[in-house]
Amino acid sequence: MSMKRPLSAEDLERIHVVDDARLSSDGERYAFVQKCIQSDTNSYYSNIYTQYLTDDVPVQWTFGSYANFSPRWSPDGSSLAFVSDRSGLNQIWMMSTSGGEPKQITFVKHGASNPVWSPDSQKLLFETEQAPEEDIFTTEEGSSDNFSSPVKIDRLRYKSDSRGFHHSRRAHIGLFRFDREDTSLLTNGSYDHYSPDWSPDSQFIVFSANRNSDEDISPVQDLYTLNIETKEISKLTDSAGTFTNASWSPDGSWIACTGHELEYKSATINQIWLINPLTKERKGMTLKWDVQIGDYMIGDIRTGHTSDKPVWSSDQEHIYFLASENGKVGLYQMDMHNEITAVHDEDNHVFSFSFHPKNEQFVLGISDPSNPGDFYSRRLEDKRRVRLTDVNASFLKEVDLSLPETLSVRTDDHWDVHGWIMYPVDYEEGQTFPLILEIHGGPHAMYGHTFFHEFQLLAAEGYGVLFSNPRGSQGYGQAFADACRRDYGGKDFGDLLAILDYAVDSYEFVDRNRLGVTGGSYGGFMTNWMISHTDRFKAAVTQRSISNWLSFYGVSDIGFFFTDWEIGVPLHQDPEKLWHHSPLLYVKDIHTPLLIMHSENDYRCPIEQAEQLFINMKYLNKTVSFLRFPGANHELSRSGPPALRIERLVHMIDWFHHYIKK
Repeated sequence: MSMKRPLSAEDLERIHVVDDARLSSDGERYAFVQKCIQSDTNSYYSNIYTQYLTDDVPVQWTFGSYANFSPRWSPDGSSLAFVSDRSGLNQIWMMSTSGGEPKQITFVKHGASNPVWSPDSQKLLFETEQAPEEDIFTTEEGSSDNFSSPVKIDRLRYKSDSRGFHHSRRAHIGLFRFDREDTSLLTNGSYDHYSPDWSPDSQFIVFSANRNSDEDISPVQDLYTLNIETKEISKLTDSAGTFTNASWSPDGSWIACTGHELEYKSATINQIWLINPLTKERKGMTLKWDVQIGDYMIGDIRTGHTSDKPVWSSDQEHIYFLASENGKVGLYQMDMHNEITAVHDEDNHVFSFSFHPKNEQFVLGISDPSNPGDFYSRRLEDKRRVRLTDVNASFLKEVDLSLPETLSVRTDDHWDVHGWIMYPVDYEEGQTFPLILEIHGGPHAMYGHTFFHEFQLLAAEGYGVLFSNPRGSQGYGQAFADACRRDYGGKDFGDLLAILDYAVDSYEFVDRNRLGVTGGSYGGFMTNWMISHTDRFKAAVTQRSISNWLSFYGVSDIGFFFTDWEIGVPLHQDPEKLWHHSPLLYVKDIHTPLLIMHSENDYRCPIEQAEQLFINMKYLNKTVSFLRFPGANHELSRSGPPALRIERLVHMIDWFHHYIKK
């Protein structure tokens, strides 16, 4: 009998999240970030650690209850730059690798992020924001926005879920020169500029931007080069798609990047491209490989992706990158003849990698359903990996976890749907248990072989957990990813019912009379859709959901293009189609007790979506409760205030207990 205890909601505070591995210039050690929760202040802090590949234990380099992240070694090995909020806002700081105190090197008004060293170690790029005519080079940090005064809006893209209301501020690329200790902006104009990289001679940069006159409405992202002395800008791509994560080859003859030509709008899978910076020739290197480039795994303990850029080998014969396939995220190698081979392809989630070209040495960050994540080293030609960290050892020794079983279902129209089922932690043969169907957001993302605290909590509380990748998910090719567009609530709904039917019929522990359903964002939309089209569920919890596509079009930060891309029409062309796909239209058919959870500052799926659903259900005397989370945005479950993340889980469990498990 297991001596371990069931996992709890509060265990979220025990989990250490590591990310962003970066090998040093000599390849002998690496730096990484470890993020933790500080419960007494209801906040997060993160520190930078380093570890020699031959050592058993990493060494902490930064201290205090600050956010220290994005460690970047200088090419000459003398310094480590990083981002820290210890001065009040995120700014770039630097430490000598031989020791000493950190030194702040940027003092920009709206903060700085994403440090990128020049190959000669004499310069550093960073990203910041600036409003027109604003002096951002001031020692006075903070925003000048006056939210007590009227704000005139002239743009479609005046807010975002990640940045909030940013009004006229634009994203720009800055430059710090160490020889002059001088800070300047390289980009200008009313455009947003992102993801810079250096040419090998340290004279040019490449970055992503939309600098077209229709940039406010156009979804394209082009690549540009910029001469740092003359500020001359050259456009490399033709505004036919979205291209980013540029990485210059060692000899400067090619730029690798990820992107696509928007053939399937938001469902288009990424490719690896090579662009000649002189001739602007562009070659799609992975066009015949029907796999999504990048990390598209969904979990609830980490945010963002730190290993999106393609990485070159020293001889320029290979490029390394992550890709998502069949519920896994692996590391792959591509040669210049478009041959792709797996470097690491296992049933787990590579969330970070760093490669030292001369040593052919990798450091991999890997998570699986039994571990939130650790780092491993391995050589290119050696499939064995050596564990470097064990940051959650004490926590994992205490808790009893449920490991998913893989399942697959063939639908009536001959599509294969991939999923997983988890047994309750207290499972005993011969007993039956309730089952919760989890539905992911996106919809163009994927569930898979990674750690998921929420799923483990449900299993610890006596529930089976069923999760899957219905049509529209990434990881199963272009046709599959595109299959839910213009058909929300159609075949995707059928896929979820098919996998639910399979689980109920195939697993004797599942009590078919005690089923629940939950999901967030698209998963919240689908939760609303399911309970308005079937009475199979005893209870439901909808999170950050969509209930009305008509209003979503005008209130979401992405509504004006996402609605067209996903449902198939903009509001002014066919409002009836948007209404047809809106769960609110079918609210009278909802008989399932519903808990609505939504964040007050959600600009992706604004809270009015929840308000409409709640008011209509309440007016019709349906069983419904509405839980509002102040100070949180669309990312509540992954990066919201820790106390609210725990409250979200507690209320979810209480709702299911009351209506299903009692």
